[in-house]
Amino acid sequence: MMHKKTIRDVDVKGKRVLVRVDFNVPLDKTTFAVKDDTRIKEALPTIKYLMEHGAKTILVSHLGRPKGKDQNLKMDNVAKKLEELLGKPVMKLDDTVGDAVKGAVAKMKEGDVCLLENVRFYPEEEKNDPEFSKKLAELADLYVNDAFGTAHRAHSSTAGVAQFLPAVAGFLIEKEVTVMGKALSNPEKPFIAVLGGAKVSDKIGVIENLLPKVNAILIGGAMAFTFLKAKGYTVGKSLVEDDKLGVATEIMKKAEEKGVKLHLPVDVVVADKPDDTATVVKTVKVGEIPADLVGVDIGPETAKIFSGVIVNAKTVIWNGPMGVFEAKKFREGTRAIAEALSKVKGTTIVGGGDSASAIQKLGFGDKVSHISTGGGASLEFLEGRELPGIAVLQNK
Repeated sequence: MMHKKTIRDVDVKGKRVLVRVDFNVPLDKTTFAVKDDTRIKEALPTIKYLMEHGAKTILVSHLGRPKGKDQNLKMDNVAKKLEELLGKPVMKLDDTVGDAVKGAVAKMKEGDVCLLENVRFYPEEEKNDPEFSKKLAELADLYVNDAFGTAHRAHSSTAGVAQFLPAVAGFLIEKEVTVMGKALSNPEKPFIAVLGGAKVSDKIGVIENLLPKVNAILIGGAMAFTFLKAKGYTVGKSLVEDDKLGVATEIMKKAEEKGVKLHLPVDVVVADKPDDTATVVKTVKVGEIPADLVGVDIGPETAKIFSGVIVNAKTVIWNGPMGVFEAKKFREGTRAIAEALSKVKGTTIVGGGDSASAIQKLGFGDKVSHISTGGGASLEFLEGRELPGIAVLQNK
């Protein structure tokens, strides 16, 4: 499935290998220590492989949006966490490019690992500046992209550097592309897509790419209200994209033509406020949403119907929560979907972003086949687009 070369396809011994990882991890607001190390753990198979095969591994990542050189977004705490997880010393460098970095890399021995400073301390990174890409490339003999979370962006460290070095994929990118690629090109049926989140506009591309492939689409989250309004229901104060009503109608028509069952909520939870301070919370049928209340979750009846469809599927892709799951009062719908997913006897894929954090938070993370590490990247992949950070890698 994966037609790109990986680190298995090249000889890395004695080579200086520049690896773009995604260490853009959540930090504690006061101590700036790493709060969730999931993304660092995801990169370990690639790093360990390189160490064991005698490479000199040079890691590069961005962290947050530093807008200049925000000292709180230095990579020091990330390096500490990586050392802990690897059980081997990691040399943290205080710059990303330049002579001091070159000098430090020149002293590296086979099996050593170093981590460069936050690549976004340089505005050239996001501009994909060829001069900056070249400076990064000068540090190494080989480039490895293992940052799926940023593969949809053409930046210097994700795509630009591949103009100057032979470029291959790491194991995380290989896993992401293989698992999601198989689901898109050759899924076991029934194949179901569960889509939620706030906006239809974010998911149009995904729906259009999936419609010819799936047996059913389940729509929850705030985006469902645009569809419900397009069907003629009043939706109270719920979030609606009025400029997308035509698109929603078009999607429902296409689904019908293709024989794809498009499920919308039959009942919803409504409240006076979309957070835990809500005092009025009730469940109503979709035709009876009060004018002064806002839809915040799918209702229990919908959750039951959706779960029934999911449990009988062989391949499920889930992208986007069913409601305002950050609020304790409104996470039941999302929890029901996560639980149903955990019972599927087949392939279950959770697109990154909110659905990934939801399934982890709800405790079902270890019961699905694959949780994507990229929010925007997995969306674009599911839209069938070629991601710039993967397009630049060498073909087998």
